Amino acid sequence: MLGTIVNTLTIIAGSLIGLLFRGGIPEKYNQTIMHAIGLAVVLIGIKTALKTDALLIVILSLAIGGILGELLRIEDRLELLGNWIGSRLSKDSKGIAKGFVSASLLYCVGAMAIVGSMESGLSGDHQTLFAKSILDGISSVLFASTLGIGVIFSAASVFVYQGLITLTASFLGQFLVPDVVSQMSAIGGLLIFAIGIGLLEIKKIKVGNILPAIFIPLIYQALKHFSGVF
Repeated sequence: MLGTIVNTLTIIAGSLIGLLFRGGIPEKYNQTIMHAIGLAVVLIGIKTALKTDALLIVILSLAIGGILGELLRIEDRLELLGNWIGSRLSKDSKGIAKGFVSASLLYCVGAMAIVGSMESGLSGDHQTLFAKSILDGISSVLFASTLGIGVIFSAASVFVYQGLITLTASFLGQFLVPDVVSQMSAIGGLLIFAIGIGLLEIKKIKVGNILPAIFIPLIYQALKHFSGVF
């Protein structure tokens, strides 16, 4: 859990620093910075999505994950949580919810979050999460300066999400073969790309509702292992 704890603290620290610049940056600069971040996020998503050639599994995972996410209403629940937090801190509850949801999804769906948490749980190697902590800390400064205080609460999402993966990784180690990890990373990359599209204000995609897709390759591998049918 050490890597996740460090990651959580860097997001909090970066967000606090970003909030110091919140009122001093004109809106036109905020918008330009956010679009620049959006472009960078799109690039990261594309590069990560190209890590596998198993396109059929990726497509099926996205479809199945999307159905599960819609049934669970993950995106709506995240926004409700963000609005609830915002209503207790400010009149701008929607603005706080946007910062919370956007940052939570970005920090959780990436390959580094998944692979790093698994490495942490399987072997006690926290290097990937330490590297992610630096990146998240820097990006949280930019996010908080443009999206506001909602970003700081994404640290809780990261702690819970990565912590659960770390704690369960030891039980799933036999299924985490390189192909499965690359497929999960590729799906995460596509979701990061979708987040970038949203930040660029091109199209709002309910990324939260597609989040379960990341874990479908792992479930498929487990079914193969136990049934021997697929």
